[in-house]
Amino acid sequence: MAPHSNTQSSSEQSLETLQDIKRMMERSSRFISLSGLSGVSAGVCALIGAWFAQGFIHTYVETESAEGFYAEARDGFELQMFGLAIAVLVAALLTSTWFTWRKARKSQLPIWSHASKKLATNMAIPLAAGGFFALGLLQHGGWNFIAPACLVFYGLALVNASKYTLTDIRYLGFLEIALGCINMYFPHEGLYFWTTGFGLLHIIYGLIMWWKYERS
Repeated sequence: MAPHSNTQSSSEQSLETLQDIKRMMERSSRFISLSGLSGVSAGVCALIGAWFAQGFIHTYVETESAEGFYAEARDGFELQMFGLAIAVLVAALLTSTWFTWRKARKSQLPIWSHASKKLATNMAIPLAAGGFFALGLLQHGGWNFIAPACLVFYGLALVNASKYTLTDIRYLGFLEIALGCINMYFPHEGLYFWTTGFGLLHIIYGLIMWWKYERS
């Protein structure tokens, strides 16, 4: 029985060694410190922003119907919406970064590594293109198509970056792209699609990722 036990022990050690090598390779090539709570926090920020945006829109519509259309009122409304979008983006980035940093510290992994640089670069390219595209729509009066453009380009960014982090993020990207494409056919409902894509989907995705990778 001794030779068999030694062979089994050797096999288990070899399997454990292979698993360790796999984990090391994954850590070096993928940014695995992305926290599910980051998605939840980004989604909550988006929902709060959508609530404020709904109030801005309601006030603007009431003002327009009561006083008629004035360029000053429209400029003020656009400035409010732009400022709100920047505030939501900053809040989402700060909270997401904090949760990711906390997970990386707990896992004793660097938050700024070769993999995270690759992740940031591959996300930044579609996001930058989408930002310029949205600004072009804004300049030419295409307000109704900014929400679907943001959803589509953000989804492309997630799919593009998924090979450098948890692959599950790819499915969130596919959903964002699909939602943006559908929104193109319902342009006046952009706020609801935007809220669903950046709010609800982020929260659902974040909870799934937390349950799958961080619950233990």
